[in-house]
Amino acid sequence: MGGFRRVLPFRRSWFAIALVTVFDLIFLIPAIITFREAANAWAGFNDLFDLVAALFLSAWLLGWSFAPLALTLVLLLMLFGREVISVAPGRLKLFLGLPGVGATAEYDVARMRNFRLETPLPKSSRSWRGEHLAFDYGANTVRLGSAVDAAELEAIRRAIESASGMTIRQGDATPEELEETWKTPGAAKIQTAFESPQTGPAINSPPVTLSSASTLALIAANLVPLLGAAFFGWKLSDVMVLYWAESAVIGVFNVCKIIVVGRWLALLAAPFFISHFGAFMAVHFLFLYGLFIQGPGDWSGGDLVDVLRVFTELWPALVVLFASHALSFFLNFLGRNEYRERTMENLMSEPYSRIIFMHLVLIFGGGLTLILGESTLVLLLAIAVKIWIDVRAHLAQREGKRPTE
Repeated sequence: MGGFRRVLPFRRSWFAIALVTVFDLIFLIPAIITFREAANAWAGFNDLFDLVAALFLSAWLLGWSFAPLALTLVLLLMLFGREVISVAPGRLKLFLGLPGVGATAEYDVARMRNFRLETPLPKSSRSWRGEHLAFDYGANTVRLGSAVDAAELEAIRRAIESASGMTIRQGDATPEELEETWKTPGAAKIQTAFESPQTGPAINSPPVTLSSASTLALIAANLVPLLGAAFFGWKLSDVMVLYWAESAVIGVFNVCKIIVVGRWLALLAAPFFISHFGAFMAVHFLFLYGLFIQGPGDWSGGDLVDVLRVFTELWPALVVLFASHALSFFLNFLGRNEYRERTMENLMSEPYSRIIFMHLVLIFGGGLTLILGESTLVLLLAIAVKIWIDVRAHLAQREGKRPTE
């Protein structure tokens, strides 16, 4: 009893290929134009405004590039894609993709049922296949191949049964099979794009409270601006820069979370998150610099040496903030197995609570500063509100999130 491998017929619609090619070119044109603009921007920038413009163009290009990349991948799949079945004792693998690059699903031959030909309805989503192979697996139907006839169906059926050592049965699924939809040998289940991997043992950790190490570290990091204002003469502008930098740190660790949760999906999700979050951060800093550092009536573009000096003077506080978020990442997200209950959809949107906070501070903080002419009260209010928001969000995010088996 040997193995079996067959490259299945794969019909190609030249009309669909031409249509995708046109759309791919349409999306490529803005990408090429933006690439040239970004390259020119990076070739020579003189001030903060020029730097932010270069960063924004690069972020926009990174985000936009997903459309032509996806269309190009679809086009390659339509031109050169193939389906391959390979059979070993007890197992059938179905590969879909380009030679050497694609997705593989594995099935238990003992649970396959009703191997047959199917004829799709005209103009349906499967009409491109024509007559094709299908089999039932649990409560689902798996479809493969295209333009297959009855003789090939029987030849493939005999080859599968011979190579696997099992007979593909006819009839309905058992109740147990219907309860375990899409489970495959050696894998918990086929994961969807926004589903977290369920790996590692559950840890019955105590809930995070005000006295937890990560909460205390968060509060301590938020009190640093008070020390800076009391002993080092920090102004509201210094605190705003510090809060902006903390938002950037949150973005960095969110990319780490995306990698942990998404695994291979992170190859697409992480650059996409970096593009739109980075664009927001760049524009935020431009407004922050013009409103709090230079002042609304004294905008000169922002000297890059002065911008660098702002950050170098705040480096101890930046280290504390980074350490606080690193501690929470390792103690809670990894140590308490929080990643088991997180999804890519959550992670792509969570950091924007920081963006909302920065919007509110920019609007109301700047307005109060202009009205009062004194930033001390605004500074204290901003710090108090931020501590309350951060601690409340930190505890609420982990309330009732203890992993379970």
